Amino acid sequence: MAISLRNRQKRVPVETRWLRRVGERALSAVARPTAECSVLLVDDSAMAELNHAYRGVTGPTDVLAFPMAEGRRGSVWPDLLGDVVISAETAARQARVRKADVRGELALLLVHGILHLVGYDHGTAEGWRRMREKQRVILKACGVCPPTARKG
Repeated sequence: MAISLRNRQKRVPVETRWLRRVGERALSAVARPTAECSVLLVDDSAMAELNHAYRGVTGPTDVLAFPMAEGRRGSVWPDLLGDVVISAETAARQARVRKADVRGELALLLVHGILHLVGYDHGTAEGWRRMREKQRVILKACGVCPPTARKG
C-alpha cells in the first residue's frame, strides 16, 4: 500500500508521517492493502479553486475525493484509488468549532476521503450510517478519539 502525501500549505502544522500511517491503516481496514492513493494538503485558497472547478461551489470545503474508478482508467488499474485533497485551514477551523484537536480532524478528513475513494457514500441515511461507523472504527484503531461525526 502506498500513500503519497504532500503538504502544499504552510499555515497549519501537520505531522505528515503520522497522517500517512492513518491513511495506510484506512486502506487496510477497507481490505485494500495493496492500493495506492495520493493525498494533498492545501490552503483555503487552493481548495476554493478546486471546489469551484469540480463542484461549482464558491469557497473552500474541508475534503474532496477524486476516485479513479470514476475515470476511464478505473478498471485498468484497480489498485490506483485516486486523490484526496484536504484543506488544512478548514480542518483547523472545524477543530476549533468542535473543541477538538487539528490532528484528529485531519485524520477524520483523510479517512472520510479514502472511504469515498473505495465507494462509500453518504447520500442516504443508511449510507451515512455505514460511513460514519467505518470512520469511527478506523480512527479508534489509529488511537484517535473521533471528532464529532461529519456529514457532507
